[in-house]
Amino acid sequence: MTLLTAILFAFLQGATELFPVSSLGHVVIVPTLLHWRIDQAAPSFLPFVVLLHVGTATALLLYFWREWWAMFTGLLGRGDPGEVDAQRGLLLRLVVATLPAVIIGFALKKPIQHLFASPEIAAAFLIANGAVLVIGEKLRRRRTGNGFGIGQMTLRDAMIIGLFQCLAFLPGLSRSGSAIVGGLTRGLDHEAAARFAFLMATPVIAGAAVVEVPHLLHHAAAARGMFGTAVIAAIVAGVVAYLSTAFLMRYFRDHDRWALGPFAIYCAVLGGLSLILIPAGI
Repeated sequence: MTLLTAILFAFLQGATELFPVSSLGHVVIVPTLLHWRIDQAAPSFLPFVVLLHVGTATALLLYFWREWWAMFTGLLGRGDPGEVDAQRGLLLRLVVATLPAVIIGFALKKPIQHLFASPEIAAAFLIANGAVLVIGEKLRRRRTGNGFGIGQMTLRDAMIIGLFQCLAFLPGLSRSGSAIVGGLTRGLDHEAAARFAFLMATPVIAGAAVVEVPHLLHHAAAARGMFGTAVIAAIVAGVVAYLSTAFLMRYFRDHDRWALGPFAIYCAVLGGLSLILIPAGI
């Protein structure tokens, strides 16, 4: 993998990990469409992807550092009793929401792993992702009121949002998009749903990197030659992820009606074109 390809790949991963358009689907589809020469079976590829995840998780930690620091100090019991209870409650909801991804992820990793290499299947699921976003908006419109914030969530809400997030184990369905849709169906407004989805994504993305550490150590020798390239790519992914998060939080704050609509259209168009172009070898 050349440095330019690594940077482009990192840009792609850093942006699509947070936008509700599926990073996994893009990682499978875009290199195929653009004929990038990436050997995903190479021993050095796994360490490369792990570092990209580290970069993305770091970006999320930096962007939401105030929230994480407040939860940490709340866990230690520092501050106003009411605020301590609120922060402990938020942390508990995040733990509950993360559990489905941990359990289902381990159970389904091998059965669905063979799907990851098929760009046609990823393209079909990308179209499905667009449909999920539209359904989420329609269900949101059926609820009365303008939506509520994270502080009013119940543990049941958190569990259901966590289950929605697990849709992203299918290549082409977005983790953030599924989680945001889950939040909308529970009555959250778009900004609150996005904030909770991104907070929830931080341990999930970091955990995905940690799980691969044994494989990373196994292939450490093979990856040593491209370590510098991987570090540069991780920095690029982190910067892009940070900027993407800032943009999306502002976007969802300013758009609380059909905010997922443009992303749904994008997924349908890219998925449809991919199903035409990839089999044709164009």
